[in-house]
Amino acid sequence: MADCVCLPKCPFFFDKMSSMPAMADIYKTNYCQGDNSNCARYAVYCKMGSGSVPIGLFPNETAKAEVFLAENGF
Repeated sequence: MADCVCLPKCPFFFDKMSSMPAMADIYKTNYCQGDNSNCARYAVYCKMGSGSVPIGLFPNETAKAEVFLAENGF
């Protein structure tokens, strides 16, 4: 599979993880490169669009993403 379409402009990596490149690489490997179906950020993006993804949402916070989506009618 190809990289996530969001990866080149993902504010999570450019803002939240910019000072932690090693940790960012781990997240990218696990959530952005290949199968991104388990990425909480991608789940919100697919339902609500890129402008709606909370900047502080980590890729592994699927439960938090589900709550966020439910609160917004999804």
